Amino acid sequence: MTTRVKLVTRIALLSALIYVLSWATSYLPNVNLAFFIAFMAGFLWGIWAGVPVGAIGMWLWTSFNPFGPALLPVAMAQIAGLALCGLLGGLFRPILIRSVSRGRPVPELLLAALLCTLVFYVPVLLTDAWVLQPFWPRLLTGIPFAAISLVANLIIFPLLFGATRRISEREGVL
Repeated sequence: MTTRVKLVTRIALLSALIYVLSWATSYLPNVNLAFFIAFMAGFLWGIWAGVPVGAIGMWLWTSFNPFGPALLPVAMAQIAGLALCGLLGGLFRPILIRSVSRGRPVPELLLAALLCTLVFYVPVLLTDAWVLQPFWPRLLTGIPFAAISLVANLIIFPLLFGATRRISEREGVL
């Protein structure tokens, strides 16, 4: 298989994985592996894989989730936010490669989890509050849900990076 076909296949599989795992965790409010999967795709195969994995995976989830589709402006903010998590994965690649060689990259992964949560929730919460009004009560109501997601991501990123490390060794990244 050519490298291009492999990359397209990986993007499709990880996008589908975001959708399936979002279903699996849909009853755990704001606990979602999608952030880590998009970040991981960017880390493993670069920005050109991470961004579409995040965008396609979130488009699938926001369009076909069990609670109904999101309003278009909110959906666009969600898609852009998860695509940015894939971008962050690609940008963090050299940082994580250096920190893995020195030992455990936990501080860098915690920073990545924080940034992924922020780049997703800041535009989503602002868009949601702007569209659904009243702005300030709606925005303040969303902050606890973002905090739940932040705590979950702070646990998920360091916990699952070991699997990413194994894949990256097999792929020749590390």
